[in-house]
Parts: sequence; C-alpha cells; structure tokens
Amino acid sequence: MSQITLLSGTTTARIETAGGCLMALECGGLPLLRPTAQGAAPIDSACYPLVPFGNRIRDNTFDFEGHTYRLEPNTDWDRHYLHGEGWRSDWAVISQQPDHLVLSHHHDGTAIPYVYDAEQTFALTEDGLRLTLTVVNRGERAMPFGLGWHPYFPMTPDTTLETRAERMWSEEEGWLPGTPGPIPAELDFSVPRPLPHHWVNNGFEGWSGRARISWPERRASLVIEADAVFRTMFLFVSDTSFDPDYRRDFFALEPMTHLADGHNQAVLGGLSVLRPSETLSGSVTFRMEALPDGR
Repeated sequence: MSQITLLSGTTTARIETAGGCLMALECGGLPLLRPTAQGAAPIDSACYPLVPFGNRIRDNTFDFEGHTYRLEPNTDWDRHYLHGEGWRSDWAVISQQPDHLVLSHHHDGTAIPYVYDAEQTFALTEDGLRLTLTVVNRGERAMPFGLGWHPYFPMTPDTTLETRAERMWSEEEGWLPGTPGPIPAELDFSVPRPLPHHWVNNGFEGWSGRARISWPERRASLVIEADAVFRTMFLFVSDTSFDPDYRRDFFALEPMTHLADGHNQAVLGGLSVLRPSETLSGSVTFRMEALPDGR
C-alpha cells in the first residue's frame, strides 16, 4: 500500500491505495472531510468507495435470476456483510499527475459472488474534487450492481445541512432498513438545519443529488453535486453508545445509486442489472464556497 498526495492551487488530497480511500481533503487549509489519523484503517478514513454495492443485505442472502447467493460477515462487529469489496481491497495506480489520479482493482468472485473491475478517478480543482467510480461486470452472469461513497464531513457546533429528498426509510434492528415514509421535521433539510443531537442512520429516497454543508464560524460551505444515477442519500450521525469516543465532530452523507438491501426489494431498490461486460459509472463533486458575512 502507498499514500499519494495530489495538489491543485491550495487544494490538497491524500489518497491511500489500500481501500482506494481519501485520507484527507483540504482547500485553503480548511478540511472538507474529517481529518484522519495517520495509518487509519480504510473504514476509519475520510471517504471510501462502495463497490460493487453499498450498505447491507438482509440475512446476507438474496435470490437473483434463479440463483441464491449467500455472503459472510466481513467485520467482527456486524453480523452482515458490509459495503462491498472496494474498501477492503488494494487498488493499483493506473495513471498519476500532480492533480489527477486513477486507481483500479479487480475482484475475482472469492469473497463475494461478484467478478468485476472497478476504476476510481480523483480529479482535483482549485476549489475541490471530482470523484468518478466505474464498475464493469466481468462475470459470466448478470448481477445487480451499485455504487457510492462513504464520506465523513467535519461537524462544528454551528454546522448546517441543506438538501432535498422525497421520503425516508426507517431503521430496524441490525442497522437494516425498515419502511419508507414521510421525512420528519428535524430531518427535513430543504432549508438549512443543524443536524440532530442523536443517532441517525437512515436512507433517503428520491434525493436531489445536491447538498450544501455550511460552517458559519469558518465562513465556508461545501457544495456536493452528484450525477443523476445517485438517487439515494444515506445520513449517519453517530452516538457514544455505538462509538464511545464520538465527540459530535463528524457525520456522514453518502451518495449512492441504490437503497440498502435493494437486493431483496421487488425492483432491486435502484440497483443496476449488469450483463457480462456492461458498465455502471457515476461522479460526485465536492466544491468549497465562501459564505457571505452574516451567514
């Protein structure tokens, strides 16, 4: 494994080939993603890729086109297989420039019944970063694929979030999705709103693909813009019962192409069926903007 630093103007990014993870992203000295300790594991990074799908599959089992597929847990703290193979894999450097990096990894179907090639591009700009993730089905059968990222953002006492979605999924035991319903007022971010002071771990369907995180005391905001393929957003705010060291200093907003446990939903929850050699791809942009005085 190796760590690579990209630079464009005052924007810098540190990327680890182990897990294909972002370890840091700063613009003008301001962290746009949560700071990550040196040597942190991929799941503790600032942002890691979700491929060939994200989140969980209920009971680690799904049926597709006449076949039953079973998965095994891949962490020691969750009974479900979690977040795909991208964050668990070593990525190879395909091309590198001072402000641009392309990584790839191949999965041979051993850990999970997916054979695929994935490619991730990091393209720095003077005010942020554009991420692109692509997966190609290299297996002999059609399979349901999904993409996403799991970024963690700094949360200060005055942080607000602004974004839109159509409905929210409740959460059941085992961190699984429950049922869809209206978005409660405290999680309606159609106007800028502080994040709740309690556990949040929910999927939002019909996401607009755009969000703004504002840090008024830093007079800065981060604009997130995702391709239309990312119609689902997951929002995560931890608590000390889950993480005793949590200090309410970060949260996650995860752009995804599909819902959690889409494999077991009637219409696959937004997962894309890829036949052999077919491709799924999408991009998301993080862009810093200055806040005007008074915000």
